Amino acid sequence: MDVRVQEAPFDFGAEASAFAARQTGMGAVVTFTGIVRDLDGSLDHMMIEHYPGMTEKALGAIAEDAHGRWELGGSLIIHRHGRLSPDDMIMMVATAARHRKDAFEAAMYLMDYLKSRAPFWKKELTGDGALWVAAKDVDEDALKDWD
Repeated sequence: MDVRVQEAPFDFGAEASAFAARQTGMGAVVTFTGIVRDLDGSLDHMMIEHYPGMTEKALGAIAEDAHGRWELGGSLIIHRHGRLSPDDMIMMVATAARHRKDAFEAAMYLMDYLKSRAPFWKKELTGDGALWVAAKDVDEDALKDWD
């Protein structure tokens, strides 16, 4: 398990390649990257806040839970904080398993829980002002699949 919370951008290709290279005896590697969206063309940037220490601990617990549910050889979570612009990479998840089903399901689980339970606070800044991003019902509903 590798969990990183960082302000700096990451190189998705390099991270995915390095993660895959560390996996021995695995038959599948699944990756996902989240990107800052500007749905209506008004987003200047997004500010993501977190509490250092608490956030890493919470992400580690989510990763540990995934390792307990599926037979994973490894997992990677990278989540950025600070100022992010539209089209910036905001997060990355990678999982490795002997079989693709475990890798895919664990990656989906991590993404669903990161979206709904990771302790980050997001504020969108536009020409009209600032707005805290509220939780979405669809994200909460996705968690029901994992009960």
